[in-house]
Amino acid sequence: MRMYDIIQKKRDGAKLTDDEIRFFVSGFVSGDIPDYQASALLMAICIRGLDDEETLSLTYAMARSGETADLSALYPVADKHSTGGVADSTTLIAAPLAASCGLNVAKMSGRGLGHTGGTLDKLESIPGMNVSLTLDRFISQIKAVGVAITGQTMSLCPADKKLYALRDVTATVESIPLIASSIMSKKIAAGADVIILDVKTGNGAFMQSYEDAKKLADLMVRIGNGAGKKTAAVISDMSQPLGTAIGNSLEVIEAIEILQCKKEGDLLTVALELSKGMLFLSGKAKSESEAQNMLREALFSGRALDKFAQMIAAQGGDPKVVSDTSLMPRARHTKVIKSEKRGYLGGVDCRRLGAAAGILGAGRQRIGDRIDPASGIVVIKRIGDEVEAGEPLCELHSGAKEKIDEAEKMVLDSLAITPHAEKPTLILSKTY
Repeated sequence: MRMYDIIQKKRDGAKLTDDEIRFFVSGFVSGDIPDYQASALLMAICIRGLDDEETLSLTYAMARSGETADLSALYPVADKHSTGGVADSTTLIAAPLAASCGLNVAKMSGRGLGHTGGTLDKLESIPGMNVSLTLDRFISQIKAVGVAITGQTMSLCPADKKLYALRDVTATVESIPLIASSIMSKKIAAGADVIILDVKTGNGAFMQSYEDAKKLADLMVRIGNGAGKKTAAVISDMSQPLGTAIGNSLEVIEAIEILQCKKEGDLLTVALELSKGMLFLSGKAKSESEAQNMLREALFSGRALDKFAQMIAAQGGDPKVVSDTSLMPRARHTKVIKSEKRGYLGGVDCRRLGAAAGILGAGRQRIGDRIDPASGIVVIKRIGDEVEAGEPLCELHSGAKEKIDEAEKMVLDSLAITPHAEKPTLILSKTY
């Protein structure tokens, strides 16, 4: 079998066999297939596409390219994944919520890049928090606490790491089969029995149209179910920040306030929807309404907050932050941004607002960039809210005053004040 023939075959629009796909993945991981040939095949896939059978073959080959987590002793185990957005800290709420209802939750998360935030960066803003657990410690913590959130181990799904790095520099990221196989290979290798996917759509999401988000969601659900995982997807709006906080420490504080029952809103709504799906698909609840009641009781009784504290303590963090958020990092400089005219908040350039938070210090443009855990933006108004001239729209937080000055115009340009506005629909569809 030759890589040249595989490239030529896909270039001409023909279907690849399972053997050919496995030959490519194993050869690329071992180093026998060079980057230039892998890049050529990725471009051919990006242009010609893959059918469901090819996508399944690619996903399974990537999932089996390294070690896999055996969580069978913890059955049932749930996992969730978001396709990325701004102010999306649902994992910090949904994971302890579901775990406090008796479901084991095993979450391998990533870091933020560009305009999107990363769960690991958020958790690392908690003093002492360790998000680099070995696989053995990850499993033992789930047994003891019921929930663990860690970074992906280096030996888990190495094919995805190598292929994504190549896609990132060869303009082949925007391919629905490649996106689906990248996400689902990691989810399958991570070993959970139940997978809930939160697929974002809107100007702050990777899939900006609902149609593309639906295609991606449906494909990932088919892949997950085909692998024997109970998989479902929620498609949710990302035309504005999901929560009111953008930035690592700020987002942890908001999640704690929600778990303390001091705050509600869109972030809680989506977190409850994802948690509900986990409980229902795992069999912990017989119906969606029973799951909803279980989650509400866990939230209002304080059990979900206690579970979050237990997870923090198990991972070396200071659990006192759940009762005293003043222990979280705080920015030295803040500035309130006010509306220049009367009207309604009619639109938000969510991607631009996330980029502004990055300028303040909350994000990174490259993997190795350092971040300031205290920096970010607190959003005061939501789309559809009435606004008076001089009324606060948001608050900027940074460790450097010059960064606030640099981000201020970008933030103002991200917010459109209009004569009329309607609130967007938050949950657009779901598959369970």
